[in-house]
Amino acid sequence: MVYAPNNKMLNSNKYTLKAENLSIGYFHKSGNHIVAKDIHFALAQGELVGLVGANGVGKSTLLRTLSKVQNKLEGTIKIEGKNINSYTFEELATTLSVVLTEHPASKNLTVLELIALGRQPYTNWLGTLTKKDKEKILQAIQATEVEPLKHRKCYELSDGQMQRVMIARALAQDTPIIILDEPTTHLDIYHRAYILKLLKNLASTTQKTILFSTHEIDLAIQLCDKMIVMDQETTYFDDPCTLIAQNRFSSLFPKDLIDFDEKTGSFKIVR
Repeated sequence: MVYAPNNKMLNSNKYTLKAENLSIGYFHKSGNHIVAKDIHFALAQGELVGLVGANGVGKSTLLRTLSKVQNKLEGTIKIEGKNINSYTFEELATTLSVVLTEHPASKNLTVLELIALGRQPYTNWLGTLTKKDKEKILQAIQATEVEPLKHRKCYELSDGQMQRVMIARALAQDTPIIILDEPTTHLDIYHRAYILKLLKNLASTTQKTILFSTHEIDLAIQLCDKMIVMDQETTYFDDPCTLIAQNRFSSLFPKDLIDFDEKTGSFKIVR
């Protein structure tokens, strides 16, 4: 079964998520601490977008700001053409879903129960699932190939299986935008590639905008439609080939240990 996007996505503006002159960081009485500034990008339907950069450069801060977990310092964030400040948290829950690196607090839930939590923004105060809710849950299970796991407890799952379940929950939430913070953490090379290829296929088949942060820069270059590259000075946004041509990846890490090979699109250890 092909995962069915909701009608709102089909009628949305050209760009689902847009940042202009964005500054991110933290508020302090002594003065704001700016982590990154002058951030500009516009993400479209059906795009898989990778966010990369060295540790501590502000990737998680950017994702938290885009999902309204923390406030921006300056600039504008628009979701489907509407300023993010105009969204209530209830409205945002039907427009944007977030997958964090932390596992759910209660691992005693079954896989099916955890995925069903994605329908909370749509259920009544009793949490009763409608026919449509059950259809969305089934579609999410099938799209992520977790059908054999649905009756198992979450504590029984491997990290790779758990990550697929968390993605399924986000799909069940049925939002135009999905944001994931390092979805391949703690996975081996096979499962890192599996998860990123799954995200690529989901972006294409569901026409959702999927933005994720990652340290798997080589894999992201191969699979992403667009990439956001953050370094200590500037944030760049474009397709991977253009970013390679502009030497944007070469400046991410000190060249005395690791260097970027533009021909292969991969990093190599300097001997």
